[in-house]
Amino acid sequence: MLNHNDPYQDIRDAVRDLCAQFPDEYHRKVDEQRGYPEAFVDALTKAGWMAALIPQEYGGSGLSMAEASVIMEEINRSGGNSGACHGQMYVMNAIVRSGSQAQKEKFLPQIATGELRIQSMGVTEPTTGSDTTKLKTSAVKKDGRWVINGQKVWISRIQHSDLMILLARTTPVDQVKKRSEGLSCFLIDLKQAIGNGLTVQPILNMVNHETNELFFDNLEIPEDALLGEEGKGFKTLLDGLNAERTLIAAECIGDGYWFIDRARKYANERVVFGRPIGQNQGVQFPIADAFIELEAANLMRWKACEKIDAHQNAGAEANMAKYLAAKASWEAANVCLQTHGGFGFACEYDIERKFRETRLYQVAPISTNMIYSYVAEHILGLPRSF
Repeated sequence: MLNHNDPYQDIRDAVRDLCAQFPDEYHRKVDEQRGYPEAFVDALTKAGWMAALIPQEYGGSGLSMAEASVIMEEINRSGGNSGACHGQMYVMNAIVRSGSQAQKEKFLPQIATGELRIQSMGVTEPTTGSDTTKLKTSAVKKDGRWVINGQKVWISRIQHSDLMILLARTTPVDQVKKRSEGLSCFLIDLKQAIGNGLTVQPILNMVNHETNELFFDNLEIPEDALLGEEGKGFKTLLDGLNAERTLIAAECIGDGYWFIDRARKYANERVVFGRPIGQNQGVQFPIADAFIELEAANLMRWKACEKIDAHQNAGAEANMAKYLAAKASWEAANVCLQTHGGFGFACEYDIERKFRETRLYQVAPISTNMIYSYVAEHILGLPRSF
């Protein structure tokens, strides 16, 4: 399945060469220990791959969204899990797009080198979930500082981040015309905040995905921690979401190809009743079906990248790419597991690990039902359902 006309083959080859230094056994051991792939992420960072979307003037590579998506795809296609590091690639977009010149000059060069890690975005809350505009975490200005109180949940990679972007309400919801107004984004120095008003509670989960619940109790941060315009934080947040969804789609594409490749090889090699199981249409048809769905999802990924790189509104394409890719990777995962039979459940084959990892993306970051709602309202012109 090698495309010799692929314009991104040089990037693929370079990322694959790096990932080859971290074989299945490495990722399997990290998963077994519920650890973090520190060496793997450090290698990606030092090679400059995590700085792909940072402009060259700030020490990054200044690559396109299409090129960045290939990096994420190849990490997953090589058996890794970009969930451990993808935040470093897209969270900083909020600084690139909405940060002041001083913030860009202060933070972006250090993020580009990996000296500063910014892998966390504090948005989701226990009582609001996807209903972001009703979040309750507040930031009140007092004596030249911001005082934050509230709670967040499912906030990833806090333990491996120096900075977090936090969304909080700065104007009470009953004092704004639209629910999306009165929200502001802040850059939180996690090393300073933890233990001084911020408490972190890890959440164990079925995927080895480092995520947490956060509690803010009169956390004080500097006035210049405000990111973007006060009260316009929802827009600051949206600026990065299309990039996030497109990169997640690319990760799912990578997973999907990994599953199909494993299923194809096993179906060719496994002999039962005197013939390769892949000779049976009951085995080969589901693999072919999963491959077709994945190829179609991949086309929408490229369409989303094209619009983002053209600085056009890619909301529809990014959402649909994420939906199609998450669905296709999950179908490929099921096919791969079924093709391997009982061996698919054995940890040494890595299928059960990747199976768990790719299942996440139909739930987060944005659930399938929320994408349905977006398409129904914003593309098909149906009445808003919530």
